[in-house]
Formats: sequence, C-alpha cells, structure tokens
Amino acid sequence: MYLGKIIGSVVSTKKDESMRGRKLLMVRPMLVDPEDPSKLKPGNNTIVVIDTLGAGEGELVMFAQGSSARQADGLKKLPVDAAVVGLVDTVSILGKKTYEAKNG
Repeated sequence: MYLGKIIGSVVSTKKDESMRGRKLLMVRPMLVDPEDPSKLKPGNNTIVVIDTLGAGEGELVMFAQGSSARQADGLKKLPVDAAVVGLVDTVSILGKKTYEAKNG
C-alpha cells in the first residue's frame, strides 16, 4: 500500500463495460521528505485509481497497485491497476503527527 493525495478526477464516457459507473481519481503519491523525515512531500508522478470508498479532492488516501488493487471488494474482475483502499485520518512519522484529516 501507498499514501497519496487526491488531486483531481477523470471522466471517461467510453470505457470497458465493467467500469461503467465507477469513479476514477487522480492521485499524487506522497513520499517521506529526505531533508526532513518527519514530513511528507508529493512525488513527481500521478496515478489514475478507482475509488471504492468515496474519496474527495485534497484527501490523503491509502491505495494499492497491481494485483493487490483487485483484492478490494468488487474489483476482482475489473481491469484496474490501482484502487483507493483507505481514507487516512492521521499520519505520524518519527513520533511527530505529520497529517490530520480536517474532519478526523
């Protein structure tokens, strides 16, 4: 699993029939900052993920990639490579709280 921030959404009117009605999101993976290991910083790439939990823009999420993504409930037969599998409430690194959800 990885941590990522939702930075947007993807709309695709033509897609595999099994994907109809599924919400797609753009995620920017978050990494531990090498200059300050108690902080997270955004990575350079973005990933399209299928949303299984109702995540929204700006939220920090846990996501899985590859065959692990298809282990999420209802995704076994879908052609997906990444899926939101958790909404993050807090993150602590080296004993310091580095993230807290606005509603958490």
